[in-house]
Amino acid sequence: MEMSVSDLLQALSEIGLPPTEIDLLSREAEFTQRRGGKIDVGSFLAVLFRESVCCAPSFNDLAIKLDTEAGIFVSKQAIAQRVDTSCLNLLKAILAKVLLSKFSQKKKQAYHSCSTFKRVLVQDSTVIRLPKRLFEKFSGVRNAYSTVCNARIQAVYDLIAEEFTYFSIDTYSKNDIKAAPDLEIFKGDFTLRDRGYISYDEMERHVKIGAHTIYRHKKCHTYLYPDTEEEIDLLEVLQTKGHIDMEVLLNNDSKTRMRLVATPVSEELANIRRMKLKKESSSKKPSAKLLQLMSWTIYITTVLDLSITFDNIFAMYELRWRIETIFKSWKSCLSFSKLHNVSEIQLRVIITARLTVISIIHRFIYAPASQRIFQYYGRRLSLVKLTRYLT
Repeated sequence: MEMSVSDLLQALSEIGLPPTEIDLLSREAEFTQRRGGKIDVGSFLAVLFRESVCCAPSFNDLAIKLDTEAGIFVSKQAIAQRVDTSCLNLLKAILAKVLLSKFSQKKKQAYHSCSTFKRVLVQDSTVIRLPKRLFEKFSGVRNAYSTVCNARIQAVYDLIAEEFTYFSIDTYSKNDIKAAPDLEIFKGDFTLRDRGYISYDEMERHVKIGAHTIYRHKKCHTYLYPDTEEEIDLLEVLQTKGHIDMEVLLNNDSKTRMRLVATPVSEELANIRRMKLKKESSSKKPSAKLLQLMSWTIYITTVLDLSITFDNIFAMYELRWRIETIFKSWKSCLSFSKLHNVSEIQLRVIITARLTVISIIHRFIYAPASQRIFQYYGRRLSLVKLTRYLT
């Protein structure tokens, strides 16, 4: 991003992080300027933020940029001494401040179909490849021929406020189903996540809190009739009725009450789904019953209000594409997957710095610009094009 150190410091000040606040956070994180030291905290952070979304900066890169951009001459060894746990703690504190800060304008509902909910939270994860030296810390895939180390980044985005609410940098072995309970939800929230996060416990948690969710049907899940608690033969009901919109019970201890909706799809789409299923199930041939179920789109949801139709549910679930667009902007425009042979602390510092810049872009650039364009032109601003323009 072609911004000077002074520009970035001004941007931090405008979002509620003036030099005095940064100094306070620095002292709390024990990332304070050493006696006789030359590295100014504000300038260091500004250079780190900018370089992190342009490349994977080395200690030498940061030292050079501090010299050319801020007139601070330090060695790469001095930078290496500062990029430690205290630096990471400072970045986490700044990211938390950015996530909690409020956009000055009153936020309007981003999507009409979601207007009855307080927050519409879209959660997903993206995987980035790491240096092999970090395999013991982050895990990955290893066989007799190769070793691949990965990390999994979880992100939660509020579609109504157009802002991020949560990030985590996890080991590859912490998959989506393990990360699902980490999402903090409140009464009136609506969550959108793919099947990787679905479990009986998660659906029951939403019901108890008073939040709502929608999931695509998962083949391993069974449902019961509310009156008899007998298992529902899903394929038989679909073949008989064609469509489904009924209350069911989950096959768990609490017999959680949910709503099951299903509608047929075109034969062309059904065949595409069958081909994909066979490809993904190369080790085990899918059953004939499962292949037949590909002729329907099936959702399970906590929304029992019948005034919210299948079309409404389908439209809300389709909003999940927003998180995919967000990840695309990260990887295509912000060098998110670019990393050199970094240590664990370097990795977490670089990724946290990138997430901070991403949060600033969304909250203080994309959200107001998107609202203005929608207000005057009735169109939505392309996140990928905006990010590409900024970089």
